[in-house]
This record gives sequence, structure tokens and C-alpha cells, in this order.
Amino acid sequence: MIRVLLVDDQPLLRSGFCALLSLEDDIEVVAEAADGEEGLALVRKHVPDVALIDIQMPVMDGIEATRRIAADPALAGVHVVMLTNYGMDEYVFDALRAGAAGFLVKDIVPEDFLHAVRVAARGDALLAPAITRKLIDRFVTQPPTSRAVGGCLEELTSREREAVALAAQGLSNDEIAARMVITPLTAKTHINRAMTKLHARDRAQLVVLAYESGLVTPHTS
Repeated sequence: MIRVLLVDDQPLLRSGFCALLSLEDDIEVVAEAADGEEGLALVRKHVPDVALIDIQMPVMDGIEATRRIAADPALAGVHVVMLTNYGMDEYVFDALRAGAAGFLVKDIVPEDFLHAVRVAARGDALLAPAITRKLIDRFVTQPPTSRAVGGCLEELTSREREAVALAAQGLSNDEIAARMVITPLTAKTHINRAMTKLHARDRAQLVVLAYESGLVTPHTS
């Protein structure tokens, strides 16, 4: 059973998402909140598999709530998916850096919404190639920061580096496997080991770290 927590300051939208999720046999909505502060408290109480959090909210915005969730070792298994009205807006990059696994536009069709929740629950990032392209464009206009990356880049094997570079293009494990001529399971293993070595919370953070660290650059992606 996938346990989901909803955080959005719009009651009608929140109830709509809740009703949609509740119809699924493998999904349970454990709690709802109207702002980031309340949402954070409920995440700590229920420790859901997926937290769907609006970016812009009163009291505490979704980015700050996500940052605090990502910083809490007790919530390491919580996958945060940001909800936004505007697609790839200025807040999405900051949300990914804060620890979000990805984001969804609120006018998403129901089938894609449910699929996204299940993808997030598996620990996969909701980073389509078009979204990753936006991340790359951000790095072109704003060079990588100098902050240290957890773990040691030198610990990555050449195959792990290759897998990370492909993940940074938004490729799935199946697509990475096809490019590297390996099995999807081996591709997943490379990605998981790279995340462990770089102390990346999830695949989305791995992509951000890949660019921030200089391991991958826009010219090599």
C-alpha cells in the first residue's frame, strides 16, 4: 500500500486529489494539510511514502517544508513531489535542490497523476527529458555553485559516471541500459551506487549534484 500525504492550501483541489487517490486499491491518503508547517508536522507523524506538496503556500512554503523533510534522517523514505500551477517555473529548480523527487503540474490528467505517485513511491525521479533540459539551461545561464558534494566523486567507477551522465539527460533505467548495452537491473545498480557514494537522497538530487559538482556539464549531456 502506498501511503500518501497531501499538502495544498486550496481546499477544492486538495479534496479532488484526495478523492482520486482514494479510489485506488493500492493507495491510501493518510493525512491532508493546508500549509507547509502543518504538512511538515503531519509528515513527521505519519511518515508517508509520498508527500504531495504545493510550492506556494502560507505560513511555510513547499520548498522550505521539503528542505526540512530532506534534512531529517527519520524521513529518508519520504518522497516529496511538488505541485505547481505553472510547470517549470522559477521555483522548481529550487525545489529539486531542496530534495524534491520531482514535480507535477496541477492540471495533469488523472491517469498521469496516479502513475506519477506510483513512480515516486518506487523512488524514481519525475524528471522527463524536457524538464532536465530546463535544468541544463539553468546551469548554462548560472554556473554551478562551489558547494561541496557529499561523498567523493573519485569513488565513482567509469560505468557509474556514464550512468549518471545519462540520468542527467532524463533517461530512464531502461534507456540507460540500452545506451550502455547492459541490463536495466545493472543500470539501476549503477545509479543506486552513485547515489550512495554522493550521498544523494534520490535520483532527482543525483541529477542536480551531477551538474553542481561539474561531474556532468551542459556540453557533455
